[in-house]
Amino acid sequence: MKLKKINEKLALALSENGIETPTETQKDCFGTLKSGADAVVIMPKGEGKTTTIVYTVIQKLEKAVGESTRALVVVKDKEAVLEMLELFKKFGHYTDLRFFGSHDKGDIDYDKNQISLGVDVLIGTPNRLNAMFSSAGFNMNTIKMFVIDDADELFKLRMDAIVLRLSNSVEKTQRIFFSENLTERIEIMADKIMLEPFLFGVEDYEDDDEE
Repeated sequence: MKLKKINEKLALALSENGIETPTETQKDCFGTLKSGADAVVIMPKGEGKTTTIVYTVIQKLEKAVGESTRALVVVKDKEAVLEMLELFKKFGHYTDLRFFGSHDKGDIDYDKNQISLGVDVLIGTPNRLNAMFSSAGFNMNTIKMFVIDDADELFKLRMDAIVLRLSNSVEKTQRIFFSENLTERIEIMADKIMLEPFLFGVEDYEDDDEE
């Protein structure tokens, strides 16, 4: 994939999976996300939103470090957890990064044990992550990236309170929202937890948030 200063092994893994040419939004946001800035990225269906999340996290973390989670990716349901976990394994093929997915239908004690063995990237549903991190023994301050996928759908389902609780548990991290649409709820949450966030993928929009 032709992006400025992308990790060579990551680019190779993307190429081997048929991803060669970035979209305009992918090109626009790559440098900013790599720098560690907060951002809201709007990408319509079919433009590679999930792919963008995965390679952005891999690019930033590069390699396995320690035992504590360094990237937390919040997704809407079990299917999204499994889909993203599979992509992380494909695109992270040439790294030693450790990926794990946790969802509401899994065994929480098993998940806790696996995470305690060492995980760099944890993908999970809001309720499951909230349940795990509410218990003792998890160090949230090692998290360098806090990523929300399908932010429009999660906030519409009133998951914003859980997202806020998780975010407040991390002292200093990069916060990124990915969404197909920009809604008022996304803007409100970005104002609450982000520091001067960048906006990508949208110039003019109409608020399509529904009550």
